[in-house]
Amino acid sequence: MIEKLLNECLYFTVSNLAHEAGKIATEEFASIGLSPTYAYLVLIVKAEPGITLTDLCAILHIAPSTGTRFIDKLIAKGVVERKTEGKLTKIFLTEKGEDLHEEINRCWLKLYDRYSLIFGKEKGDKITQIVLEASNKMKIL
Repeated sequence: MIEKLLNECLYFTVSNLAHEAGKIATEEFASIGLSPTYAYLVLIVKAEPGITLTDLCAILHIAPSTGTRFIDKLIAKGVVERKTEGKLTKIFLTEKGEDLHEEINRCWLKLYDRYSLIFGKEKGDKITQIVLEASNKMKIL
């Protein structure tokens, strides 16, 4: 009875999927010493050099205090740096951060390959699309 109730609950099944996917992603990124979330942050800063914390947090859907904690940790690792320009504080990759970019891309490809082995490439891509569409629809509410 309870198993049926849980398995028919969107909240429970999506949370479970996120947990299991997170474990696999963490394994793939362990080799570079970053969590998947930190890796995303590095990719965003690479794509948007000089991004502000406000914009970075909006992209990642995280609170500013969480963003500050993430940036502080990456500064401590020597991956990013803050530069003040007028009243704005902007975030840039360091040389070490630039060097990590290729390794991060390799980890994402390995992660994609693992998901593809589990679901099949087509079905994995479809699951990703369905979850994205559902997430976007929930934001509208």
